[in-house]
Amino acid sequence: MDLVPTRRALHALAEQVISPLRVQATGNEIALQPRPGGFGTPELPGGGWVGVSGTDVVRADGAQGAITSLRAAAAFVGLHSAQALSDEPVTLDLGAALELARVWERAWADLEAFAPGAEIHLWPEHFDVAIELEEVTYGVSPGDDRHAEPYAYVAPWNPPPPGELWNATGFTGAEGPAAEAPALWRAARAALR
Repeated sequence: MDLVPTRRALHALAEQVISPLRVQATGNEIALQPRPGGFGTPELPGGGWVGVSGTDVVRADGAQGAITSLRAAAAFVGLHSAQALSDEPVTLDLGAALELARVWERAWADLEAFAPGAEIHLWPEHFDVAIELEEVTYGVSPGDDRHAEPYAYVAPWNPPPPGELWNATGFTGAEGPAAEAPALWRAARAALR
């Protein structure tokens, strides 16, 4: 299954539709969270949440509609700036969308276990689930321009000590398979103490 086209389309939805809708509703909050079958806002001030489930966009009242374009999705959820968005067709693969949803859900649970009480977010800019702890970011990315598959990472804010652990491509830090995230985070945390 090729996750890349679906990841890119969902990332555009997160950055240009879902997160801006949260800003519209709250005045400044951008962070998202995993939701059943996808991702979305936390509970909005007026009730409900907005996001993506599978290949549908979900409105705060619970109504769902197929995602056809960024503009159509934005208009469906009530984003004021919907007309400024692209009306180019968006193609999503349901299997890929659900696999990415599982990645975010597992990453969230793994981070809760790794650092109980830490504030976890699904950030729309990088589309990753992450925490900041002791001047280090720990997270899981669904992939990016350098990684076709999801991966776990550790990104220290200061240069890390020398060692083979710090193997990241495209940033200073450590990376590894998403399924092995807790082990990577523990090893990095021990190396940074």
